[in-house]
This record gives sequence, structure tokens and C-alpha cells, in this order.
Amino acid sequence: MAIKRPVVMEKKGRKTSGNRLAPLGPAIAHEVMSSPVANGAPIERTAAFDPRLFLTKLTTGKTRREYQGDESVFSQGDAADAVFYIQSGKVKLTVVSKSGKEAVVAILPEASFFGEGCLAGQLVRMSTVSTVQRSTIIRVAKPVMLNLLHQEPEFAERFLAYLLSRNIRMEADLVDHLFNSSEKRLARLLLLLANFGQESKPIPVVAKISQETLAEMIGTTRSRVSFFMNRFRKLGFVDYGESGGLQVHSSLLDVVLHD
Repeated sequence: MAIKRPVVMEKKGRKTSGNRLAPLGPAIAHEVMSSPVANGAPIERTAAFDPRLFLTKLTTGKTRREYQGDESVFSQGDAADAVFYIQSGKVKLTVVSKSGKEAVVAILPEASFFGEGCLAGQLVRMSTVSTVQRSTIIRVAKPVMLNLLHQEPEFAERFLAYLLSRNIRMEADLVDHLFNSSEKRLARLLLLLANFGQESKPIPVVAKISQETLAEMIGTTRSRVSFFMNRFRKLGFVDYGESGGLQVHSSLLDVVLHD
């Protein structure tokens, strides 16, 4: 007769006094930031991708330009004829509807690609891209980029992995909008802007970004963003620096995890 063994349930998290969540390790933070709805599936990390090693090989069809803050890179409706790479700085993707309503789709950090829709047959730009801060951006003409993908299998493999990981992030953003409160959406956005849960090292100080932009990104009003930001500051989750930057603390994860 079989002997029944006791089943030990493993706790998914531990709490400190006062029912506050204990600090999370990088792996848990990565899972929380990648998927607002826990699914229990392990996350496979991809190797670091440095496109500059390949882009430096290009002798034609590539240009590099310095942009000031709030300067347009291209506009919605422009011809889609090149792929861009952010060597330094950040850019903002904005979409305007036919009725004139504007929405911020994403803010892309350093080492990100954008404008890759042209590689899939996109003829015109579907969004407007402008710099959030002073940035250095590399432009690679579409034919040159396609040739690089064909001639460099390693670059093509890593580039595809990068696009897939960003697609996962976009799906997580959609789930976040559908199921989470505006307060949680704001907390998650601030953590993402500070690189918490990402492969790169966290940057606690986020460059100055308006509350209007934050409101557009999470789908709420500026007054609600102001209310939540004041609450986060009083609770010690964020601080405002002398230069206007925002310092984000890892304790802000408590807001994302709290039910």
C-alpha cells in the first residue's frame, strides 16, 4: 500500500511586520515588470545585444545625428525608409488620431531601435518620434539594414530576439491598461522608466518628464497623476531632485504588487 507523503506548499513571497512586502530580488522584479498578471512561467533571459559592433561596420547608408531635447526625428505620415538606433538619450512615440487626439505610445531608452516597420513593408510612419532629452541617434537606410540582416546571421538573430522581447513588453502594457488601476499603471511606468526589472542596470533618477505625458501614457488625467505622485512622495517611494529629475526607489514595487 502506497505511503502518502505530506505536500509542502512553497510560499511565493514573504511579508515583513505590518503586512508590507519584503524587498524583491532582481528576478522577481523582472517578472513583475514584464507581466502584470502572474502566470508562474519562468522567464528566459536573452544574452546582451550590442548592435554597435555591427553598425560600425557600415560604411554607407548610415548617418549619426545629435538631437536636442524635444526635437522631432520623424513625423506621422512621413515616408518609412530607414531604421533608427538610439546610441544615447531617450525618444517618445506619439500617435495622433483623425479627430486630433494625441496619445503617447511609448518612451524608448538608450540602445533601442525604432522605425523598424519599414522592414515589414510599412510605407509611411504610423507615429511621430521626438527626443525626450539630448540624444544621439543613428539612421540606417532600409536597403542597408536589410542587407545587414541577410549578411550577418548573428545580428539578425539578436535583432529578432530584441523585437520579440519588445513585443512581449507591449502585450504586458496592454494587459496593464485592461486590468490594473491608474495608480498601479503609473507605478509600473515609473519603474520601467527607471529600468527596474530590465537587463540593464537600474537608473533611479528619471529625466524630467511632464505629468501630462505620464497621464497620456497610462490613460488618465493630469490631476490624477499629480495626486498619485504626491502620495508616492509622502510614502517615500519617489523623490524630486534639485535638477528636476525624479528619483524612483525599488519600494515602489509595493504599489504594483499590492492587491
